[in-house]
Amino acid sequence: MSKTVKTLAVASAVAAALTATTQAASAMEKEKCYGVSLAGENDCAAGAGTTCAGTSTVDYQGNAWTLVDAGTCMDIELPDMADGSKRMGSLEELDRDLPA
Repeated sequence: MSKTVKTLAVASAVAAALTATTQAASAMEKEKCYGVSLAGENDCAAGAGTTCAGTSTVDYQGNAWTLVDAGTCMDIELPDMADGSKRMGSLEELDRDLPA
């Protein structure tokens, strides 16, 4: 093998490895996170009385979910509730901030 062919082979291998790493990062796993979406911005069914995407009627509605990167749901910063307690996302439906 000539030096040029070896150099091209190594460069191709490096490029392929970088492409695979980039694709893996962009295809990060997602999970449902309840109670983090604004009204009308949920990803799908938001409990009783709703059908699918964009049908939540209350900001941070506890039974409305949005897909987020896996492992980030509990870290999303949300405004405190009216009583001053912390509002957090959840991997399960919540009973807070439901429409009247």
